[in-house]
Amino acid sequence: MTVTLDLPPEKEARLIATARAKGLSTDALVGEALDRILAEAPAGQSSGPVRQPISQVIRDIWGDMPADVRAKLPRDGASQIDHYVYGLPKCDQ
Repeated sequence: MTVTLDLPPEKEARLIATARAKGLSTDALVGEALDRILAEAPAGQSSGPVRQPISQVIRDIWGDMPADVRAKLPRDGASQIDHYVYGLPKCDQ
């Protein structure tokens, strides 16, 4: 496959200079950059926002929460979700 890049003259000059400084052809330098980009994105996925596991998202949110606010949260929140969300009586467990 052949890919043509339309670069402004200043970027083309920087590309050529960088390739020469690394002892590579411009094709090889661009190929290395492309390999790095493709290694970051799994096959079949777009290069959009990186999705994180929900556990990491929760850790990120809790990490920003002040300790005094965290201390006020109910310890039985998961097991008594209906009580806290809907106001139903607590379940005996």
